[in-house]
Amino acid sequence: MKNTYFDLIDQSYYFPQEGFDLKNDYLTFYGISLQYLIQKYGTPFKLVYLPRIGEQIRKARNLFNRAIKKNNYRGRYHYCYCTKCCHFSHVVKTALREKVHLETSSSFDIDLIFKLLEEGELTTSTIVVHNGYKTEDYLKKIIKLNQAGFKNSILVLDSKSEIERVKKYAAEYKGILKIGIRIAIDEEPQTAYYTSRLGIRPSEIIDFYHEQIKDDNNLSLKMVHFFIDSGIKDNVYYWGEFQKALKIFVELKQDCPDIKALNLGGGFPIRNNLGFDYNYEYMINEIVSNIKSACQESEIDEPDIFTEFGKYTVGESGAIIFQVLEQKHQNDREVWYMVNNSLMNTIPDAWSILEKFIMLPINKWNNEYTKVNIGGISCDHSDYYNSEDFNQQLFLPKFSNSDTEPLYVGFFHTGAYQDSISGYGGIKHCLIPAPKLIVIDRDETGNFVDYVYRNEQTVDDMLSILGYKTEKE
Repeated sequence: MKNTYFDLIDQSYYFPQEGFDLKNDYLTFYGISLQYLIQKYGTPFKLVYLPRIGEQIRKARNLFNRAIKKNNYRGRYHYCYCTKCCHFSHVVKTALREKVHLETSSSFDIDLIFKLLEEGELTTSTIVVHNGYKTEDYLKKIIKLNQAGFKNSILVLDSKSEIERVKKYAAEYKGILKIGIRIAIDEEPQTAYYTSRLGIRPSEIIDFYHEQIKDDNNLSLKMVHFFIDSGIKDNVYYWGEFQKALKIFVELKQDCPDIKALNLGGGFPIRNNLGFDYNYEYMINEIVSNIKSACQESEIDEPDIFTEFGKYTVGESGAIIFQVLEQKHQNDREVWYMVNNSLMNTIPDAWSILEKFIMLPINKWNNEYTKVNIGGISCDHSDYYNSEDFNQQLFLPKFSNSDTEPLYVGFFHTGAYQDSISGYGGIKHCLIPAPKLIVIDRDETGNFVDYVYRNEQTVDDMLSILGYKTEKE
């Protein structure tokens, strides 16, 4: 019986597959030699492969445009990137080079947009969709953005109570402020609450529009926003909420010809296991055809379609590479592989919301495999990762603590939210430093270019944040 780790993967999945292959018995990631990076930079390190961002954007845009053509759809498609997913300049600028638009969530996002404008990375024609709770500071900056010439700025109302503050600033602006309305959706049955805290209840939207927006000359309702937190999925729950949102859109559009856009918040899923199967083309075509049918039946113009893709845009560009320091046999059945950083710090999604990532060894694919748990080096009981797609079990190559070459493992498609949640460059659990960050791109000739964005945190970095005097000071 074949029982090497390679045999396990080969018999369980199609392998090699997009993004993953073996070269000289070492794993590669989009053709990048992870062995080379380990030898050059040591471990642990995070990497971001920038070309993957552009590939994802072009894929979604092409599929939407094909569906629009196929269905003779008269609206346009607009791809927005959610800055909250990853704010790093090299990530946002890579997305902007694909001519995407932006979605903001807080007042500080507006400062980021002004900085990008100053650096020539976007223009005032860029569409900016403003989501999130509108604090006074956030509203002031949105108005400032409009005053600076961002005529395609759209403020999405998240609550009925926001309208009075919005009206106040719209009057001071002395121009027409473009706004949207977010629909509050019913959450999935397994969630802790029934209706989302975000958005306005569907039963209140029509009356709200007539009472607060319709006759205000400073406001123009341009967008209906519909968001499913679990993302765009081919299931009864998603299509049910989608149809409810379409019904609200049609009712509003019949009363308000100014509405030009339907925003499908909530993103596409990304590959979190090697057996991932999702028909993007089918889902996009169903979305476009359903919107067209609803508009034709009601004899209204088809809207422009907006999406706000964050995780889909950047998730598959990221990876984190560790060295296994040792294996521990804690009883007759459990084997622990201890890695050289904290999993709670580096992939907090796995710890906080049980998110799964593709986890693969970098080397030793020809060794026999064994069921394992992966542990971080912090003293916390929860600092572990122990389930994959093999019927919720985790397998890795066997090795000996005395081996000349250690085992290296990688967590892949970690490019979204991990640094935002754990707080990049800040204080980490147990004062375990954040790993170095490697950025990888391709030059004009297609060759890989890699550089260190920031080295691993030093003791002085952390002590200074905590208020202790350091030798540098």
